[in-house]
Amino acid sequence: MNARTRERAWLAGLMVCCAAAAGYAQAGAMIYPAKGQTPEQQQKDDAECYAWAKSSTGIDPATIAATPSSPPPAASAGGPTPVQGAARGAVRGAVGGAVIGKISGDTNKGAKIGATVGAMAGGARARQQQQQQQQQQQAQQSANEAQKQAAMDKFNRAHAACMEGRGYTIK
Repeated sequence: MNARTRERAWLAGLMVCCAAAAGYAQAGAMIYPAKGQTPEQQQKDDAECYAWAKSSTGIDPATIAATPSSPPPAASAGGPTPVQGAARGAVRGAVGGAVIGKISGDTNKGAKIGATVGAMAGGARARQQQQQQQQQQQAQQSANEAQKQAAMDKFNRAHAACMEGRGYTIK
């Protein structure tokens, strides 16, 4: 093994170790070498336990950390804005009001009343749709966060079991 290969292997081990330590830092766990292990031995054991926990659980903390917790907000995905809803409602209301106004003999007045009522109703409908979309996005974000947390908990339990098996105390 040449010097460059050893250096790469050492850096890879260091990155694995740091990623494992980052996972525990988030969980607030402390690892103590209960059998007098050296810092070098602890680093080696930590890297090996990280790899074992990753392979046995199928969870990679680096991937989880890099995954965004929420989808980007959708730009009016599926529904009109309140202004668009009000405009659409105004047009529909004006047409309906003109038809009703024609029966009573004053299409102009009927169209104005219909446009006003339609604008109010259309704007309210659009606001309600936006609120529903926001609630759905928040629910999805909460579900994503819960899944990420459950995965990290599973990984951390596996890593802790491995480290305890090698003589470390984890609190």
